[in-house]
Amino acid sequence: MTALSFDEHGVDVVYEGTDFRLEKALIEDAVGKAYPDVTDHEVLQLVDPEPALSGEPQRIAEIID
Repeated sequence: MTALSFDEHGVDVVYEGTDFRLEKALIEDAVGKAYPDVTDHEVLQLVDPEPALSGEPQRIAEIID
């Protein structure tokens, strides 16, 4: 399971027992969108090659608001 924790500066990730941080600029460069417009599903797809996506994607702006 992959856990994502969002804040205004980036995302803390736990993937297969490894903790790391994805900074806002890295996410923006990888997705090609402003950080607040990126969705949780897009971040999950950056981390996990075969993510189990469920529910509707949420924009980061909605998550951290």
